[in-house]
Amino acid sequence: MGKVTAIAERTIEAPADKVRALVADYAETRPKLLTEHYRDYEVTEGGVGAGTKASWKLQATSKRVRDVAATVTEPAEGTLVETDANSSMVTTWTVREVPEGSLVRIETTWEGAGGIGGFFERTFAPGGLKRIYEGVLGKLAEIV
Repeated sequence: MGKVTAIAERTIEAPADKVRALVADYAETRPKLLTEHYRDYEVTEGGVGAGTKASWKLQATSKRVRDVAATVTEPAEGTLVETDANSSMVTTWTVREVPEGSLVRIETTWEGAGGIGGFFERTFAPGGLKRIYEGVLGKLAEIV
């Protein structure tokens, strides 16, 4: 087993405060950001920022579906951490101000499988998840 990490970033031409508010809005904005890889998205508690609980199914491939039950924390301004109760998956959204507007970064880590399956997971999963996140970030840029 080993740690697997997927990262996507995008600069969005909007003030960081505005982008942070949109990213933290799990009730209204988040459903609009999700690509076809997400199903059954539901906010079960809260809805904005820390304390929010949400669930969804993430279909990364035709055979791979992950049931996510995320609890959101905000360890620092501009940073939201979604911790999955069903696995070791942790997704961190970071929005920081840059001269062009805002840099939004999505980073997901989890403990991968061992053996040959783990080799393929570490080799291919980060790229697949990065493509999914690039779609999410593209929708965020459109909404802003």
